[in-house]
Amino acid sequence: MRGGDELSGEEGSAKLVPVLAGMVAAMLAAFAVGIGKYVGAEGARLAAVITIAVIGLLAGAAVRCDRLRRGREREQGNIEIAARLDRLDADAAIPLALSREVQPQDALARIDAVSDEVRRLREVAEGVYGLEALFDVGGRLVWISPSIHRITGRTPAECLAAPDAIAFLVHESDRNYCLRTARKVAEGGPPANFEMRLMRADGRICWVACHWRRLGDDSTHPAGLRMSAEDIQARKETEYKLLETVTELRRAQALRERYLARSNDERQRLSALLNVIRLGILFMDRDHRVLYYNRAMLDIWGFEPDENLIGMRDVVLQSRVAPLIEQPEAYFEHIAGVLQMHGVSETHEIGLCDGRIVTDVSTVVESAEGQRWIGRVWIYEDVTEERKIARKMVELAERDPLTNLFNRRRFHEELNRLLAEATRHQVRVGLIAIDLDGFKPINDEFGHQAGDAVLVGLSRAVAGVIRRNEMFFRLGGDEFGVLVPDAEERDLCELARRILEVIETQRFEFEGRSMNLTASLGIALFPQHADNPEQLIAIADQAMYCSKNRGRNRWTLARSEAHESDRMASSESDEPICRGD
Repeated sequence: MRGGDELSGEEGSAKLVPVLAGMVAAMLAAFAVGIGKYVGAEGARLAAVITIAVIGLLAGAAVRCDRLRRGREREQGNIEIAARLDRLDADAAIPLALSREVQPQDALARIDAVSDEVRRLREVAEGVYGLEALFDVGGRLVWISPSIHRITGRTPAECLAAPDAIAFLVHESDRNYCLRTARKVAEGGPPANFEMRLMRADGRICWVACHWRRLGDDSTHPAGLRMSAEDIQARKETEYKLLETVTELRRAQALRERYLARSNDERQRLSALLNVIRLGILFMDRDHRVLYYNRAMLDIWGFEPDENLIGMRDVVLQSRVAPLIEQPEAYFEHIAGVLQMHGVSETHEIGLCDGRIVTDVSTVVESAEGQRWIGRVWIYEDVTEERKIARKMVELAERDPLTNLFNRRRFHEELNRLLAEATRHQVRVGLIAIDLDGFKPINDEFGHQAGDAVLVGLSRAVAGVIRRNEMFFRLGGDEFGVLVPDAEERDLCELARRILEVIETQRFEFEGRSMNLTASLGIALFPQHADNPEQLIAIADQAMYCSKNRGRNRWTLARSEAHESDRMASSESDEPICRGD
């Protein structure tokens, strides 16, 4: 304050100099007038000149003193302005580009530079794309950037006029957290970064990422709070879409895992089912490689239970099974033909070297869309036992259970078939009817077991003289029949002779007694003696009864005209020709 008092004294002295100079000038002027009255004109002129000179000197001194005073005042003002500008630079921490070129004493230039910088800063602040806002320590909004209108649709004036800007702008779900965080930062806490929702004028929300920090270096008494925010609504929408996508993907993955688990369970159940069935299943893909097979398939084709066929080519598989097949070339030709088909193949029988019979059937497997095929499935079945059972059933249905000869049912089937073929090929069919002589007394005296033994023995003996193309039948009781395709009379008569001889030579022992039997035979030819099955049977029976009536143990050939073989006597009668003893 002492420097200030000295400055005030100097200023007072400087102000008295012009006043004193004026008083001295007035006194000199009065002195010059007085000399002019007493000295005369010359003296008056001299006194006036001296007075004017003194007045000029006094005026110059007064002017210089005033200039010195003004210079000191200006210098002191420049010092004070420079100090204030320095404090402004330190407080705002704004580098002034023009201040480097201007001397500290040039206050006006520095003031202009600061004004330019402030104007630029205002333009930058008002043109910033993100949101900027300043709050005092009480949380009252003191400034907000115009970008608030782009983000929320509200003007800065509306925000500044609101009693509580945070309650006015921030969504209620984020409002309390925003207030607590801003209070912590104002009380000396570290800067805070978080995301919050702002309320738009149209009622929608807008997400922003905000950063709160204190203003000023005084931690005890901060100048206020600054909030910087960035519009992240597009990012949030993208995040929501990504979240929805991720949620859908997770849901799809969960469904896929669920369906996969169910599919695996179904596959396990199906695999267990396919492994216990007797059908062999083989699935080949489009590249003719094995994709699946069950246990029965390995068993049928003689593979080891732990054999791995997955990925094996069909040609390799065929080479593995070729030694097991009786006719491998024919079977592989069958496979090549099936591969050219698209539908279900016909059932094909495969004879194996070990006597087994295997059937296969195949079809193309379509895709789920039905637009393409994904492979081919082969199903194999070992039908050996079924074929045996079928043959057994046929035998039971067509053969006599006692003698194992064809029965009456098969006799009629073969008779109809042979007559039909004879008609087509213009050939003859011979029928020999056989009836045993003396069978009933053996059966009555020694029992049915003895009779059965006789029937079995005679059947085996007669079957020994029957040729391969001839068929021997038991028609019931002690009645038998022989069908001879493409027959001639001489061949039939020779066959009848052999039958009689073999029956006559058979001996049977019952209760110590030796027994033998004879037979009576009747011969008929189609179409010579009859043109249908029933008539042929009737004529053969008639010839057979003729043999019985004429003494038994003989054969008779039915005739419509006199004819003799070299073992037959001539006859002019239409009666059948009988063999004599």
